[in-house]
Amino acid sequence: MEWAEKTVKTTGKKPNPRPMVKRVVIGVILGVLGLIFLFTLFYQVGTNEVGVVTRFGKHINTTQPGLHTKIPYGVDRVVKVPVRSVQKEEFGFRTVRAGVRTEYVKGRALEESLMLSGDLNSAVVEWTVQYRISDPAAYLYKVRNVRSIIRDASETVMRQVVGDRSVDEVIILARREVSLTVKEQLQDILDSYDAGIFVVTVELKDVNPPDPVKPAFNEVNEAKQEQERMVNEAWEAYNQVIPKASGEAEKTIRQAEGYALNRINRAQGDANAFLSMWKEYNLSKDVTRRRLYLETMNEVLPGIDRKYIIDSDQQGLLPLLRLEERGGQQ
Repeated sequence: MEWAEKTVKTTGKKPNPRPMVKRVVIGVILGVLGLIFLFTLFYQVGTNEVGVVTRFGKHINTTQPGLHTKIPYGVDRVVKVPVRSVQKEEFGFRTVRAGVRTEYVKGRALEESLMLSGDLNSAVVEWTVQYRISDPAAYLYKVRNVRSIIRDASETVMRQVVGDRSVDEVIILARREVSLTVKEQLQDILDSYDAGIFVVTVELKDVNPPDPVKPAFNEVNEAKQEQERMVNEAWEAYNQVIPKASGEAEKTIRQAEGYALNRINRAQGDANAFLSMWKEYNLSKDVTRRRLYLETMNEVLPGIDRKYIIDSDQQGLLPLLRLEERGGQQ
């Protein structure tokens, strides 16, 4: 104020405040531009992400996790894509709350889960598709609304695969085969679109008949289970009787074969012994005759109670043999 009063007194004119305001405005603008420069020069990419850098809308680079720089003031733009996170799409149901006890809501998406099988039966198929982003640039710029394409392609492939199989195959017999087939065909479709998506897995959750036909379907299943039970019981009885009878028959055959072999061998042995004896007899008839006689006597005499040894020239043998009856011993 003193300076202004002095100036007024000396010059007789009031000072102009515009240069000061101008300098303040320029300083503020430069400060704002500096802050914008700093904020737009650096960017941070998370551990599960990559940064897709575009310059005037054209993709020029893909950066890995960490701190990076770019041309500021909107010349370079960065879109962060979670390439290491596995994402999931649900069909036929929706997860309300995940956790230890996951809660689901069914019935809202019946139009996407109600399908016709190859044997003209209706089935409510619920499944999930897990995927991750394999090519961030293609995911962002090659296809519009990738999530919608994934859902439409998954539903199309699942309907085609279910339509090629019977309802029993989809529900029980070939669940894993159905999942693998859907995964392969869905991956082929997404690759043809160059969507930058890798399908991790396709998992069938619940496959059931529609509510109006569930009672009839359950009756059919009960009849099949009863049929299976009766077949198993028949096989059990068969396995108890037939193998035992086969074993007994095999045992009898082996016994008969053993008996026949034994008889043949013994007969051959007896024949060979007789032939050997006959050969020895021809070589020395007298010695063989005596040996045979002695061997025979050795077998016969121990079984005889009374033995009489007489001379070959003895005559009148009968009276001698009756001495005992007449009291000759006395």
